[in-house]
Amino acid sequence: MRWHNLSLFFGAASLAATVAASPATDNDDDAPRESTYFNQKKVPPMLELTPDNWEKEANASKWLMVKHYSPWCPHCIDFAPTYQTLYEFYYTSKPEGAGNEYVDFTNFYDFRFATLNCIAYYDLCSDHGISSYPTTTLYKDGQVAETVKGGKKMEVLSKVIENALESTKPGTRPASIKLPEPGAKETEDGAKVDLSAPTANEPEKEKPALEKTATTEAAKADPSADAKAEVDAKKGFYTVPFQPPTHHTPKQSKTPNPAGSSVSLTHESFQSLVTMTQDPWFIKFYAPWCHHCQAMAANWEQLAREMKGKLNIGEVNCDQESRLCKDARVQGYPSIVFFKGGERVEYEGLRGLGDFIQYAEKAVDIASGVPEVDAAAFEALEKKEEVIFVYFYDHATTSEDFISLERLPLSLIGHAKLVKTRDPKLYERFKISTWPRMLVSREGRPTYYTPLTPAAMRDTPQVLKWMKSVWLPIVPEMTAANAREIMDHRMVVLAILNREDQEGFARAQREMRSAANEWMDKQIQLFQLERQELRDAKQLRIEEAEDRGDNRALRAAKHIRITMDMADRKQVTFAWVDGVFWQRWIKTTYGIDIKGGERVIINDEDNRRYWDQTSTGNNIVPSRTSILETLGKVTANPPKLQPKLTISSIEKIFFDIKMTFKEHPYLSAGCVLGMAFTLFSVLKGRIRRGALGGAFRLAEDGNSKEHKAPLLGGLGVNGAKND
Repeated sequence: MRWHNLSLFFGAASLAATVAASPATDNDDDAPRESTYFNQKKVPPMLELTPDNWEKEANASKWLMVKHYSPWCPHCIDFAPTYQTLYEFYYTSKPEGAGNEYVDFTNFYDFRFATLNCIAYYDLCSDHGISSYPTTTLYKDGQVAETVKGGKKMEVLSKVIENALESTKPGTRPASIKLPEPGAKETEDGAKVDLSAPTANEPEKEKPALEKTATTEAAKADPSADAKAEVDAKKGFYTVPFQPPTHHTPKQSKTPNPAGSSVSLTHESFQSLVTMTQDPWFIKFYAPWCHHCQAMAANWEQLAREMKGKLNIGEVNCDQESRLCKDARVQGYPSIVFFKGGERVEYEGLRGLGDFIQYAEKAVDIASGVPEVDAAAFEALEKKEEVIFVYFYDHATTSEDFISLERLPLSLIGHAKLVKTRDPKLYERFKISTWPRMLVSREGRPTYYTPLTPAAMRDTPQVLKWMKSVWLPIVPEMTAANAREIMDHRMVVLAILNREDQEGFARAQREMRSAANEWMDKQIQLFQLERQELRDAKQLRIEEAEDRGDNRALRAAKHIRITMDMADRKQVTFAWVDGVFWQRWIKTTYGIDIKGGERVIINDEDNRRYWDQTSTGNNIVPSRTSILETLGKVTANPPKLQPKLTISSIEKIFFDIKMTFKEHPYLSAGCVLGMAFTLFSVLKGRIRRGALGGAFRLAEDGNSKEHKAPLLGGLGVNGAKND
């Protein structure tokens, strides 16, 4: 045991000696960085800042230029060669007014370069107010002197540096310098910079120089684009020569549906024809005994004939292929599903032939991928489509972003169109300044997807949730196909119109659109005001923690996330319905006769109630004023106007009980168990009291005699003398 301890001691000592003798290495997990060469001079690795060395390094020199970046940020990746070459250029440069040829740039001007990884050291970047990447900050004696946001050109950063150098050693800087190209290893063929030009603090004057440079690059890449680039530059945007990542969309293996018939699929053929290919298929899952399936059979066969050469049509007999239907998650018959490769979307529309054909044609169009559009193509598309989702991207958009984008179109079949663009004219029209970005254009009115981070843009379920909340037109027509989608979980302003009166119909639609747009503007303003209030509250917490010097409270306040999404709120939707076609339903549900004129009702389907009168007792009519003054009182919590019910009072009681159990299941279950326990306790007490009373009850008849023990010599019970 003693020898074993000694061996451990000497082993540990030798290991410590080995570590002490080994060359010093960085403590991080990155691979050791090597020196580079510029103009045939050796350049040491750039300084990397951490929370441990920040205070020391920030005060070690008068000037310190720091690049704050994220390793995963595409803009940071593009900016990295520019910043590295700028560092190498200045590190190897010779100060003209130094007088000593051996004086180096760093010591003469007391100027250094550094980087800070904001993913690894987020708290440190947050403490210095870094909110976007890349951000280049020039520190003077440890204090911020100037900040440049974004991946700017080398000329912009050079002007910031030259101003600092000239202020340190006046008269030592030349009138102009020749900068190298990003990634170059010498200064030949570089860009000549006029140091008398404005600095980064004057963006209005700086922008033309940048635009001119970018225009020149675009012209070199594509001479025919010279005139277009100049026009874009005048408007504040410029196009960087860029070939977007190609997302390969496999072509169909053969002509779809060559026979114009519905193909009966088995488990094996389904795998080989549908799952293992990228061919689009429209498939019906049915049972031979199902009456709805039998009624739909003729329309399905006609659909197959109409889609000959366009779309594969198939069917699966679930009595024979029960395993396949179970794998396909079929819940009822008939179930109609559109497949493309490993993705699927269920058809939830009507089962008429026209409905099938309309859906199938849109499926063929969308399944081909997300088309690229420019401003002219988008304007032409707006004339045909009521709802268009637009994905804006730039040269830094990655292949992962495009792959996530290609997952979206299938869910939009029958609802909206999805396109992508990088046209500066559309950037300007929709005020796009960050990429990638998504919005929906409904009749020319944009609604933006608020999350901006790349991770949020790739979150397909969250993006689809937002799309479903905004993919209806501003004032859609309610039909049997979309009635549930419009009415459920929404407050609906429903106009009952007469299509036969063309003049009144057009006027009512204009009033409905005007009211809808004004209401949406008001809600956006309220949403922004509420979000600003939360931001102000967060800022107050930060300032309070700073005043008290409470670092823990300060960190907690800075980590407060303001997450607000309008999609999570109950939406108010505007719609109209043909009062003549829906006359019977309107009369039965709301008691309104279309013959009495056009009307508007505000329906709350979730609570089976509606409003059809204003606060003055007049009927709500298709008028902007009548709608808006009533809608504000109806949406208040609680409503300021008394609602009417779409069901009877007794049905309302059972409906409220049902909704209470649905919305508060645990609380409702607890109440029921409590009531059951109380009832059980009462009944149990009564039964117990009844049992005790029976044991000591006296005879109730008056003829009963008192029984006493006989005395000695007395008579017994039967009159017999006791011994």
